[in-house]
Amino acid sequence: MRQLNEMTLAELWELFPIELTPHNPLWSEWARDEIRSLAVLLVDYRPVINHIGSTAISAIQAKPILDILVEISPDADWTEVKNIMENHGYICMSESDSRMSFNRGYTPYGYAEQVYHIHFHCRGDNDEVYFRDYLNAHPDEACEYERLKLGLLPRSRNDRDGYTAAKTDFIKHILSQNSQNK
Repeated sequence: MRQLNEMTLAELWELFPIELTPHNPLWSEWARDEIRSLAVLLVDYRPVINHIGSTAISAIQAKPILDILVEISPDADWTEVKNIMENHGYICMSESDSRMSFNRGYTPYGYAEQVYHIHFHCRGDNDEVYFRDYLNAHPDEACEYERLKLGLLPRSRNDRDGYTAAKTDFIKHILSQNSQNK
């Protein structure tokens, strides 16, 4: 069996298709456990950690992948944070001056029972928290988001980038509600 890092993007998308499932009440419990673990790992960085993404929105179907946002100081030693995460089994998927992304739960055989995307941002870069809170407080918009996602599945099941890009306008519209309220 080939290792994940030896696969093409097309092969990875085939192995890890986008699937939407009904809300699972265990997701919040798994997120709490992961947040506690991350808080211990990163205690020296005084992180602000939140469960974000569709698994944190109780009224809608979601990819069974838990997104966690970790906010740390822009002055933190990001290289050391990356080392900590990789030394604890997380795979760095992307990094820039102010963001990093890690995954855990992907295997050469497909998804593990619990799959995580851990997003590191500078403290205060947290539109995802507003998006989560807004959709939890506005079930009609949450259902509209769910319909959008379900409509994208037939053409985007094996195209994660296309799926994400197709949701951008909806997300920007919701986030504009936040900027209007500031």
